[in-house]
Amino acid sequence: MVVGASVRAIAESAARAGRDVHAADLFGDRDLLAVARSYARAVPYPDVLPQLVAGFPAGPWIYTGGLENHPEIIAEISRHRPLAGCTVPAVRQVRDPTQLGILARSAGLRYPETRFSPGAVPVDGSWLVKPRCSAGGHGIGRWRGRLDDTPADDRQLWQENVPGRPWSVAMLVTPGGADLIGASRQLIGSRWTAARPFHWSGGLDIDPASLPRSVAKLLQRLGRELANVPGLVGLVGVDLIVDRQLGLTLLEINPRPTASMELIERGTGLSLATAQLAACGLALPGSPAAASPRRQTWAKAVVFAASPLVIDERSEAVLDTLARSWRAADGQPAIADLPLPPQTIATGRPICTVFAAGPSPAAALCLLRHRVHELRQQLCA
Repeated sequence: MVVGASVRAIAESAARAGRDVHAADLFGDRDLLAVARSYARAVPYPDVLPQLVAGFPAGPWIYTGGLENHPEIIAEISRHRPLAGCTVPAVRQVRDPTQLGILARSAGLRYPETRFSPGAVPVDGSWLVKPRCSAGGHGIGRWRGRLDDTPADDRQLWQENVPGRPWSVAMLVTPGGADLIGASRQLIGSRWTAARPFHWSGGLDIDPASLPRSVAKLLQRLGRELANVPGLVGLVGVDLIVDRQLGLTLLEINPRPTASMELIERGTGLSLATAQLAACGLALPGSPAAASPRRQTWAKAVVFAASPLVIDERSEAVLDTLARSWRAADGQPAIADLPLPPQTIATGRPICTVFAAGPSPAAALCLLRHRVHELRQQLCA
């Protein structure tokens, strides 16, 4: 069972590893339906998830993005089937800003100055206002003072805006420790994807072997701290800012498989689903999880609707034609999260995901931008 706001990537990984996949998410995209033995639309999200999962066959379950904001749902489902993921106490610990600051400093990383009320917070845009429970950058904005009479509440926090490059690193946490299995440069609010400011819009794979020694040592220390958190197990995503002096600022810990991790599977062949199950003591024989050296750089972008977009037979044909052409060049699917027609995608909502590979990060990113431009031109023709 794979459950969350969007589960296509980990569902495909599990299917490639020979598992029977049963899925529930918000989208029901065509490529998810192609690999799932059964599927259920998770509306209203997330309250309906325990009921939906109860209708699936017996077996372990994995949760993905956004569900860490609903520990009560994780607890309810875990009462009835084995959890292949981080426990509720672990989720609460690593999602608590105070505990996160303590963990960061123990690992030698910075943590942004954080306040829980707007009093005395600068209003010049140098601080951000964030929801305490969010995913993908939704709800984040520059703090310029209150624009209306809506009172602040305990669902918000205020943090200094840390300059630098946003990265995401992938840790595989097991009872024996934590291994750095991948990293990516995050694409945040990229205009060419029509993403809104601060929204996660993709990533560019980074080979951990290429990391500067000082950065690698800090990440090793961070891994040891993560391994000491009771119940934190499996694939864990860590969002960071890397400054010009190669110092690291910890922003967030995502205690589950993240959207950027599928770049690791594309680049190395590592079976993320198998690694997740094995870390949780639930692996079955027959699906190797070993990685191979990277031969090229992979990049991905989430393409958002700049205006309402009707998905019909014509747009479905456009996506399929481009997918066939680009797959022939890459050797792997180049378009994912294919929307099921008929539907209208609202402004600001994701249309699909586009991938590209190249001999260098710059080449991969250049090709990715070209493909996104071509896709948007043809869809809007």
